[in-house]
Amino acid sequence: MDEQALIAAAQRGDTRAFNQLVLLHQSMVYNVAYRVLSDPDAAADATQEAFFSAFKAIRKFRGGSFKSWLLRIVTNACYDQLRLKQRRPTSSLEDLLPETEHQSYLRDPAEQPDEFLERQELNHTLQAGIHTLPVEQRMVLVLSDVQGMSYEEIAQVTGWSLGTVKSRLSRGRAKLRDYLWQRRELLPAHYRLKSEESAERTYQPLERDRTG
Repeated sequence: MDEQALIAAAQRGDTRAFNQLVLLHQSMVYNVAYRVLSDPDAAADATQEAFFSAFKAIRKFRGGSFKSWLLRIVTNACYDQLRLKQRRPTSSLEDLLPETEHQSYLRDPAEQPDEFLERQELNHTLQAGIHTLPVEQRMVLVLSDVQGMSYEEIAQVTGWSLGTVKSRLSRGRAKLRDYLWQRRELLPAHYRLKSEESAERTYQPLERDRTG
């Protein structure tokens, strides 16, 4: 069945159809949660919470973009995880970026081992930079530059105005560009920045998750 048929079946209570929707979208949902939270375990919790909420609310879905509807749910789940983390703060950024079994969500099985290691090195620096952004800028940058969503789609997901989306994205990109320029020696040699302006071009195509 195509996605619309699966949605219709899930709305009638077909759990197998909903499980198929989970399989179709779980990588995207996890990738967004991971990029926003920088914590594999919290991202897994947010992913589980998002799909549980989607299952309970599927009958309320009235058409339009299922992806946007689902991403709105996962962004709310991310905010729940961030509130939980504020009550139980992590001691350092290194603790937020461990190698865990959840990394399989972020790996392209077609990659060669050396390509994967280089991309992991790059992503570690990029993710550290994303984590320094205020959560609203982090959220809009992930939706735009990782998921490739338009301003209008992001506004639909977040409930923000177009002006707010554009402003937060612009500020987030500028801060991440400055972060990469200041730490250009940490990037793999192939991606090392030659000028400050090139930092703005570096993260956008590379940071887009191949599994999302």
